[in-house]
Amino acid sequence: MKHTITFLTAWLLVPLAALNAADAPRPGGKPNVIFIVVDDLGYGELGCYGGKEIPTPQIDSLAASGARFTSGYVTAPFCAASRAALMTGRYQTRFGFEFNPIGAKNAAPGIGLPVAEKTVADRLRDSGYATGLVGKWHLGGTAEFHPQRRGFDEFYGFLHEGHFYVPPPWQGVTTWLRRKTLPDGGQGRWTSSDGRIVWSTHLNTTEHAYDTDNPLLRSSQPTDEKANLTDALTREACDFIGRHREQPFFLYLAYNAVHSPMQATDDYLKKFAHVEDIHRRIFAAMLAHLDDSVGKVLSHLRDSGIEEHTLVVFLSDNGAPTKELTSSNAPLRGVKDELWDGGIRVPFIASWKNHITAGQVVDAPVASIDATTTSLTVAGARAPERSTKAEATLDGINLMPLLTGKTTQLPERPLFWRVGKKNALRLGDWKLIRDGKEWQLYDLAHDISETRNLATQEPARVQHMSAVWDKWNAEQIEPCWK
Repeated sequence: MKHTITFLTAWLLVPLAALNAADAPRPGGKPNVIFIVVDDLGYGELGCYGGKEIPTPQIDSLAASGARFTSGYVTAPFCAASRAALMTGRYQTRFGFEFNPIGAKNAAPGIGLPVAEKTVADRLRDSGYATGLVGKWHLGGTAEFHPQRRGFDEFYGFLHEGHFYVPPPWQGVTTWLRRKTLPDGGQGRWTSSDGRIVWSTHLNTTEHAYDTDNPLLRSSQPTDEKANLTDALTREACDFIGRHREQPFFLYLAYNAVHSPMQATDDYLKKFAHVEDIHRRIFAAMLAHLDDSVGKVLSHLRDSGIEEHTLVVFLSDNGAPTKELTSSNAPLRGVKDELWDGGIRVPFIASWKNHITAGQVVDAPVASIDATTTSLTVAGARAPERSTKAEATLDGINLMPLLTGKTTQLPERPLFWRVGKKNALRLGDWKLIRDGKEWQLYDLAHDISETRNLATQEPARVQHMSAVWDKWNAEQIEPCWK
């Protein structure tokens, strides 16, 4: 099946000093690799994905200088399992990481990315890379799963699923919190007299105690961070880049923005004073803050003279929980935790100056595990797709032949999902999906919003695709926890 790829030309001005630095030889000719993973960002919010309400010029510039995937998927509709696949290049169901540890479960014995699984950081460090994680881990909160035991030389961030952006008493921000009951015992929305705290009962849930037993860490030691966490993670990322600019490095920059709890700084809120609903205004401020922060990292790459030596992959870990954040997955159906495309199709961008053709829009289905395999391949650290050792098996494919123009299409292959009784398969433009009931079938080329179930009209296709899913499923293992 043929997929359309369009091109535009993007010219970037680079300071002369940076150009001179970029001409310096690299050890072994190995490129740097940066994964910028954001949290809970919906498909429809970025300007380059059609969003019109919140300007995102920095992330949009990354798309203009590289490739934007319109059918970019993650392998799970929530945080931890999605990240487990990205970190290994393997479907997380191959090693039992099927569900999402939340709260105290993060610290339960045995819950984390299995130690037998090699991470992309393991493989790259063994190939001579300096490796660093800045931000959210969420792949195990006990000692055996610590990032510095999983291939990372350096770690600054937190181990659980979320974190408040500023420490109590939350000065300089407006905070939106979910509650089951308002202070007066009622339902709806309550705002403090100073306007700094908003409680809402619209989801009938109480905000998680994100910071409990979940300190900010430098290595394994708690750190007293005063800066807004989005700014702190940006600072640490730029520092890592600066210190390792003369050697190949892998940086996993895992922002917790725009994940709850919703906290927006005063200066960014002022930029969106025209947004009437405070819920949406806080989200807009958080996204703009994130966008500026990504821009600072990209600017630091340019100023350090290593942009040409650096592959940057940007993606969200899953679709948006729209009612929680207001973030839109338009025009997709569904939200975080679901296998409709709104839960698993995400903003997904790859850029590498003078290597990836600028301005590409790639319609072919790709997955986060492809980003892992591509990165290992360009770094010369790739394990074979098939091996007698299960831990060496990669499920992704190398995207560079497509991104460099050596080919105009990817080989057609299925993408799979399993979350308990929620199952899905995409093959070409067709998607099969079920939730403990009969399979449903959708033609995504003509029905991106998954509104017309064609299972009864296409029984042979359902039979074929379900057999493909069954064969794959037989290769997976039972979840290690629920």
